[in-house]
This record gives sequence, C-alpha cells and structure tokens, in this order.
Amino acid sequence: MSRLRVHNFSVSIDGFGAGLNQSLEIPLGVGGEDLHRWIFATEFWHARTEEHGGSRGVDNAWLQAGEVGIGATIMGRNMFGPIRGPWDADEKAASWRGWWGENPPFGHDVFVLTHHARDPLVMEGGTTFHFVTAGLETALELAQSAAHGQDVRLGGGVATIREAVSTGLVDELHLARVPILLGAGESLAMDNLVGAGYRVDSTELGEGAMHVRLVRV
Repeated sequence: MSRLRVHNFSVSIDGFGAGLNQSLEIPLGVGGEDLHRWIFATEFWHARTEEHGGSRGVDNAWLQAGEVGIGATIMGRNMFGPIRGPWDADEKAASWRGWWGENPPFGHDVFVLTHHARDPLVMEGGTTFHFVTAGLETALELAQSAAHGQDVRLGGGVATIREAVSTGLVDELHLARVPILLGAGESLAMDNLVGAGYRVDSTELGEGAMHVRLVRV
C-alpha cells in the first residue's frame, strides 16, 4: 500500500509553520514567507518557475526528493486558500481555484479537506482538486486509490499535519528547520512522537535549513 509522506515542510526555530494573520495578501501570515526562502534559492525552484540559476546543494536535493514517487496529494483547506465557510457564500468563494493559477504544479489528483462540499475542479496539466468532507482517513483512502501504487503526499497546513502525525497516519515526515523566529502563528507542536511510533532517521544541514527526517517504525 502507498505510504503517506510529508516533505519540505518549513518550520521556524520556535516551532511555527505559518505566521499570524494569513490572508490573500500574505498567505503565509506575517513573516511566513521567510520560512520558504531556502526553497526559493534552489535550482529546482528556479527551473519550476522557468528561471535560470539557483543552488544545487543540500537544500536542492531535499526539495527534489520530495517530488519522487508521489501519485496524489492531500491538503487542508487552509493550504488551498484563504476562503472560509460555504463555497457559495459569495462570488469570491465561488470563484476561488487555489493559489497556483490554472496550471497547478501537482499534475495529479489533490484531495482538499473541508467541511463544505464542492464539485471537483479540473485544472490544466493533469491536476484535479477533489473536496472531501468526510475527514482525513477518508481522504487518505481516496488518495491512495488515485495514486495507483505510488505514495501520497500530505501538503499541510499545520493543523492537518499535526492531526495526521498524532494519529500515526504519516509514514515519513521531513521538516526543514529554518533559522528564524516568528514568535507567534500556527504552531506545529507535536506531543509524544515516540508514543505515536516515530524516530529520527536522519538530519542534514543545508544552505538555508536543517533537514530532519522522521519515520514511523
């Protein structure tokens, strides 16, 4: 059966995966964009955005590894966009199609956790967003079926990852510890990782982040 993996999830030194006051203008919250500067400096990111340059170092290798063998993605509604409540609440909610434009970078089925039903969104490049109201475990079953033997990526946000790790659903967890302090925001604080069956498999210092890989034993 395909595994559930978290890759390249950036966390500040004080444990926050996003800043305060997330919005359309500042989707990662106050200071949150700094969590991803290590990504923006890599060759892999430059190639994805059709730019030249970027580092080929440790950070680049970890970023690339997170794309290998992934056949479907799960994400929380908070990662899909800043819209809250029913999708038909207003014009903005009804027209929201994600942060990534009409050709998202996924190229496979993406399952969005939400409390409000919505018809699937078929995008360019092979991405289809499915909106799941029955919870994380149902989304995982659907994603594993759609992955056709490949692994499923859990993209975030913070609350979704916390829930999945606390219940032992995540098989592999890669955190990029970034040397900044946010002071407040969405905390990734995960209690009792040992009790949930996790151990540290490897650590590696990159150019912009410390990479920590945990696995469920």
